[in-house]
Formats: sequence, structure tokens, C-alpha cells
Amino acid sequence: MTESPAVDPATFAARLTTADLADAVPDLMDAPPVRWGILGAGNIAASFADGVRERTASSVTAVGSRSAAKAAAFADDHAPGARVHGSYEALVADDDVDVVYVATPHSHHLEHALLAIEAGRHVLVEKPIARSTAEARTLLDAARAAGVFCLEAVWTRYLPHVAAIRAAIARGEIGEVRTVMADFDVFFAYDPTHRLFAPELAGGALLDLGIYPITFAHDLLGAPDTVIAHGTLAPTGVDDHVSMILGYRGGAQAVLHTSSTASGGASARIIGTRGRIEVPEFFFGPTGFEVLHDDGTSWTFTSPQGEGKAYEAAEVARCLAAGRTQSPRMPWSSTLEVMGILDEVRGQLGVVYPGE
Repeated sequence: MTESPAVDPATFAARLTTADLADAVPDLMDAPPVRWGILGAGNIAASFADGVRERTASSVTAVGSRSAAKAAAFADDHAPGARVHGSYEALVADDDVDVVYVATPHSHHLEHALLAIEAGRHVLVEKPIARSTAEARTLLDAARAAGVFCLEAVWTRYLPHVAAIRAAIARGEIGEVRTVMADFDVFFAYDPTHRLFAPELAGGALLDLGIYPITFAHDLLGAPDTVIAHGTLAPTGVDDHVSMILGYRGGAQAVLHTSSTASGGASARIIGTRGRIEVPEFFFGPTGFEVLHDDGTSWTFTSPQGEGKAYEAAEVARCLAAGRTQSPRMPWSSTLEVMGILDEVRGQLGVVYPGE
């Protein structure tokens, strides 16, 4: 791989925060308005709705839950004025909804996304898009046949600091990338009734937390040639502590970790032949990073703050306006490749969900 010539760090940092970054991540309010329907009234749906309402030109026009009371409470807190539906079927049938955000447990993503697609709605499906590659293919095939937009809600891909990291790498700031290191560890007291430990809800640290390090590495290095995983399982049979090494032709590696039994934060490091990029905390949300060159010079990037899920909402709006059925930042092929990594890790650990 031919390395790019070195650039002046101060000049490059200034460019990243102005013209180059503006082109990579357009202003949120410049995205055309769309009407969102929220399917599932949990915490992640709440933060998404807040982001849409507070940071974009779009609106949440309807909320659906299995409980009308829960949907009404959600609307009061996060989507004032939205129509309330006491069933998912009623939500997807609402003609004032352009696109449905599916935010139910992993185990139900396929069912609920198909419900929206069959009603002719575009869909944004919370990550992971499904439990397995086979389910993801079923969902994406349905979207293709219906001619609707479908996107996995990996919000990290649309954030300013990720665009800046990709730009820094492309311009040769750290030379050729050799290693991507990322972790996401959050301690949860063991509770077999909690969704994170429930196999019937596709629980486990991997699909809930580990997908962030995996998709971050995939974004920078692509699909790996080899996957090595080691981990432990909770008493319910789902994974709870997992280390992974992804190998690539040419020698690059991704060294990743996730756990629901440790409190380790969420940091990332990208190591190249001429320096490194360090993301000290919360690498998958709006944050900053530091570029450190092997000559001792360095510069930092600070991301705009605010609810980061607004960026994926704006991406959906731009894609719909352009008539696309896929996002170029997370095309269906990328979703299937990441799901393939998750499947391989689960297979090596021996994690099987009911019905598989």
C-alpha cells in the first residue's frame, strides 16, 4: 500500500473542522423533513425521538407500542403531538408515517421490520438488524422486493468524528493502518430476567455491546479474512465476556473486546505505520480524538455535541430524498458482513438462540 505524503497537522486539523468535514457530514437541519413512526417505546427509541425532534427538520408523527398507555406516555415525553397507537399493526398502517424506526428487542427486529415493509413503509432497524445473517437476508430481500429503503441503525457511521477519522486516514495522517483496537464493557449484575441475559430476546454482550467495536473495525478495515473468538457464557447460555481478533490479508488486525461482567468503558485506538489515533472514551458516540504522529507532533479533533442518533435520522432523510433504498455509508452488503462476523463469533462461543 502506497503511503500518502505527510501534511501539516495544524492546517489539516483546520480543514477537518471546516470545508472537508462540512462536505462529509452535512448540517443536520439541511436534511429534508420526513415523518417518523416509532415502533417500540423503550429507552433507545426515546433518545432517537429526542434527536429527531431537537436536531433535525423531521418530526415524529406516530408512536406504536403493545400498550396504548405506554405509547401515550412516550409521546408526552419525547414526541408531543404524535398520534398514539396501541399496536404495531396500527402504527405501520398510519398514512402520516413515511419511515418506521424499529426499536424493539433484537429477537423481534425481523418480525417488526417485515410488518413495516409489508405496509409499504421505509424502515430504520435498530442494530443488530436481526439475530443472524439468515434473518438479515430475509429482511433485506423483502425490502428489495418492495422497493423500500432499509437501513441498520448503526449511528456511529454518520457521526462527525468518524468522518474526521476516515478523512485523517485517507490523507495519510498515520500512514497505513495496521491495527484497530476497540472495547465496550459495561457491568450488569446477573439477572436471568434482564433482556441482556435472556436467550429468547437474543441477549448477550456481543449483539448488544460488541457490535459497536466490530462495526467500527469493519468501517475502517472492511470484512476480515479470519475471526478468532474466546469468551465465557452466562448461566442462561448467552455470551457475557468476549475477546476477538479479526485478521486481514496484508497483516492488519482488529483486536476487540466486549463484556457485560466488567466496567471498562469504551475506547478505541487506530495504529498506523506513522502514528496513531486515540479515541479516549465513548468512541461510538459524539466525541473527539487525538492524532499522534511518530515525530512527536499531534492535533486533536472535537466533535459537535448533542444527541448523536440525529445523524442517522438525517442520513435516512437524505437517502429518501435521493430515491435510494440503501445508504452508501452502511449498504446492505456491510450489514451482511458485520452479521457474518457476529455469527462466526457466536458459533465459536457456542451461543444458540431459541428457534435457530
